[in-house]
Amino acid sequence: MRPIITLLTDFGYDSYFVPSMKGVILSLNPDAVIIDITHAIPPFNIYKAAFTLWASYKYFPRGTVHVVVIDPGVGTSRRAIAIKTRNYYFVGPDNGVLMMAAEDDGIIEVRAIESREFMRPVISSTFHGRDIFAPVAAYLSLGLDISMLGPRVTDPVKLPGISSKVSRGVADSRIIYIDHFGNAYTGVREGDLGTRP
Repeated sequence: MRPIITLLTDFGYDSYFVPSMKGVILSLNPDAVIIDITHAIPPFNIYKAAFTLWASYKYFPRGTVHVVVIDPGVGTSRRAIAIKTRNYYFVGPDNGVLMMAAEDDGIIEVRAIESREFMRPVISSTFHGRDIFAPVAAYLSLGLDISMLGPRVTDPVKLPGISSKVSRGVADSRIIYIDHFGNAYTGVREGDLGTRP
């Protein structure tokens, strides 16, 4: 089966950003199938992106590389990371956007993306989606061992408020996503509720 790479960004559909990333991926792996999850995440809305990824990642074939670029910290000292889980790879900024999905699937290892060998020759300070995340995704889709990207990360950033506390029939969480129909989703998951009497 041809390798699949998904893209989830806040870039919108009317800019050159998304086609630039696709061009980089296809230049390295012409056989890749690139699927747009969405590019309509509101700018810098990490929570909506994290939920969207979590709600959709598991329906793709095993081995899919999921790339997420919701990156208000681009150009700062925030890390770029790649995560290997039981069934997938996740690539993006270390700002918590990947963790809800990655933890759900079961993290095997997290690596900082530091090896320049797997990036574009010139790295923009504001477009890591094209210059770092896209080429790394392409190399992973070609079978690159994730350990080649850089050192192991033991403290990836997690989003505050995603987890919930359920005690004595009361759930303490927050709304993390509101869909097109106005339905509100919280951080409470079915497993948090325990078994019903």
